[in-house]
Amino acid sequence: MAHRPRIGIALGSGSARGWSHIGILEALQKAGIEPDIVCGSSFGAVVGAAYVTNQLPALKTFAEALTWREIVSLLDVGLSGGGLINGNEIVSLLSKLNIDQPIEECAKPFAAIATDLETGREIWLREGPINQAVRASIALPGLLSPVRHGDRWLVDGGLVNPVPVSVCRALGADIVIAVDLNGDIMERRFKAAPAEPIVNATAPMPPEFLRRLVEQVPAGMRNQAAVIASRLMESAPTGPGYFDVLANSINIMQDQITRSRLAGEPPHAMLVPRLRHIGLMEFHRAGEAMAEGYTCVEQAMPALRKYI
Repeated sequence: MAHRPRIGIALGSGSARGWSHIGILEALQKAGIEPDIVCGSSFGAVVGAAYVTNQLPALKTFAEALTWREIVSLLDVGLSGGGLINGNEIVSLLSKLNIDQPIEECAKPFAAIATDLETGREIWLREGPINQAVRASIALPGLLSPVRHGDRWLVDGGLVNPVPVSVCRALGADIVIAVDLNGDIMERRFKAAPAEPIVNATAPMPPEFLRRLVEQVPAGMRNQAAVIASRLMESAPTGPGYFDVLANSINIMQDQITRSRLAGEPPHAMLVPRLRHIGLMEFHRAGEAMAEGYTCVEQAMPALRKYI
């Protein structure tokens, strides 16, 4: 009998745009394409972990019901840990969804990609509790605090390998499907008319998040901190605001790194859902992102069938 090629899927980084990975995996499953190896960077690690622990339906149900109030409840603000958000609530949420078993016990090979904060080295997390590996992979600098892993401090895997095609190959994939969530962001911005306003990278934060942010500041400085915090959440009248600059800078960085990495490690099939309209923190728009992911697979099916 002919040997069936092992299929690897590299789920890329992209914050809230990462919900589209759910639609992509569902569309692949409907087409009879089941990845044997799953690698994820940043939010790609979240969805990849749900997939290899057989909890993708549970994560989808959670995502579809997500509101701003629930998003804020997951943002355990703490300014002393190297980021605005500690991330403990995110780990707890993954446990509640039963995405917490040891990676070694998963039915499929899985790797979450992180970055060594001191050396800049790419770290492949392939052992230990999967929710802890995911937490390290999503530690976006400036937002989520770094994670201690052995003698290293780890941050977001998108800093070094936003679409981990190379990891899929290293784990034994014969065919690699890559998902780039940022592929259309820079392209569309460069083509925009000069008069077009800069796209707001994130929807307005609810007042509850501002209150919790200000509570972390010493009492004597809270009035000033409240003014600064409110300004951070808004766009400037004649230019981008703080979070716009942060989000767009991350987009530029990941787009450039992705192009460089994929030039040296091209996948067999590339999926690029159109997600520029979804901002960095707009996790409440999961339905839109998943629908675009599903559509993206349908459009790419001729290319996928060529290899699979």
